[in-house]
Amino acid sequence: MKPTLFLRIASALTLIHAALHTIGGVFAKPEPGAAEAAVAAMQSNHFLVMGLSRTYSDFYRGLGLGISIFLTAEAIVFWQLASLARTSSLRLRPIMATFAFAYLVFAINSSIYFFQAPVITEILIALCLALAILSAKPSPAA
Repeated sequence: MKPTLFLRIASALTLIHAALHTIGGVFAKPEPGAAEAAVAAMQSNHFLVMGLSRTYSDFYRGLGLGISIFLTAEAIVFWQLASLARTSSLRLRPIMATFAFAYLVFAINSSIYFFQAPVITEILIALCLALAILSAKPSPAA
């Protein structure tokens, strides 16, 4: 198989990850009980940060949206890399390796602080990137 296909799959998985993270993580309504009380506490306690009034809920939502933005940007980058891989797949190996390593570390982080769904998705993305690296061949012109 060609690196282009693996990069397109990584792109699609990353876009799905971004969408589910946004829907289920950033904008999800907390369950009644302890989770709801924790969110209420995060929303009700304001403090000054660099002259602005913020809550932990502001930081939680802002950082969550930040992750969604970067996941979406990475999905676009993977799609663009797939197009470049048609002619320059060997030259893209360091970039793909950087993202593959980052997704493995992302999976470790998710396994420590979150739950299995993102871990599995991040491992699959890293695997697609690794397979893109392994399937990279010299361009016909080389």
